Amino acid sequence: MRSNGKSKVLVVGPAWVGDMVMAEAATANLSESGAAVHMLAPAATAPIAKRMPSVTAVHELRAGHGQLALGERRSVARTLRREGFDQAIVLPNTLKSALVPWFARIPKRTGFRGEHRHGLLNDMRRLDPKGQPTMVDRFVSLSGGAYRVPLLTADPANLDRQYDALGLPKADHVVALCPGAEFGPAKRWPVNHFAEVAAYCAKRGASVWLFGNETEKEACDSIANRVPEAMNLAGRTDLASAIDLLSGADCVVANDSGLMHVAAALDRRVVALFGSTSPDFTPPLAAGAVALREPQPCSPCLQRTCRFDHYKCLVDLAPARVIKAIEPCMSS
Repeated sequence: MRSNGKSKVLVVGPAWVGDMVMAEAATANLSESGAAVHMLAPAATAPIAKRMPSVTAVHELRAGHGQLALGERRSVARTLRREGFDQAIVLPNTLKSALVPWFARIPKRTGFRGEHRHGLLNDMRRLDPKGQPTMVDRFVSLSGGAYRVPLLTADPANLDRQYDALGLPKADHVVALCPGAEFGPAKRWPVNHFAEVAAYCAKRGASVWLFGNETEKEACDSIANRVPEAMNLAGRTDLASAIDLLSGADCVVANDSGLMHVAAALDRRVVALFGSTSPDFTPPLAAGAVALREPQPCSPCLQRTCRFDHYKCLVDLAPARVIKAIEPCMSS
């Protein structure tokens, strides 16, 4: 603890977008306790950390997903050593995520027991799956605070710039559709179902925005081909701009994905679609969020692909249920 009574804490953030969003619940608790909170974030999720109101500074780790990248971790650690952190809180459970705080000689290094991290962490916590049933519960427990909903802030000026750059028309209602999910096809609601929802929204006069990265562009292209009125933004925005654009949507329909959590942290009305996964562990946390699923005897299987190749948990989730859930956005 410093002479001014304010501690300085480094939070090691996750590599997945959704997990990084949920990390804000931990950084908010730390900030509220009076700590100056810095985030060490992979380049892929650093834009999320930069939209956290509770984070003072973001330090990027330029290591690919799953890469050990010892040289990069040592280099970053040398820089962080000069910051004089009192504590590091390591949110991921991997060995490599604990290396930078150890290299940086941060005196207190907190995290859950996992993947041979004895010595790297010196404040080891035991995970309680029953007492900490959700990802947010687990992150918050490491920060020592009470449960809270993650919060992201958008950049209104960048939202205006994106309207101009992408040629987005102004509309009374905007519905964002996010048909992708990095985890695998067992999380992805069928494209033709998304197209049916897009057609309904367009017919009602709403502006429909399709979001996705380059790997999800094919799904967005397919929807746009069936519903020409939809604005296909797939591959045309970076993550930071996607955050700001989602803040301008009245309603967001998304698979269990990173963008689902982004929209929830922006306090949008979220309609979240669950297939192989369960809202019991990573639900959308916005007050008005709705989680929809069509349980099967085999679900939730938590698999990337359907071992029976029928994907009934997704196929049988009817577009009519989604349309009913977004109806309040269309009439407000």
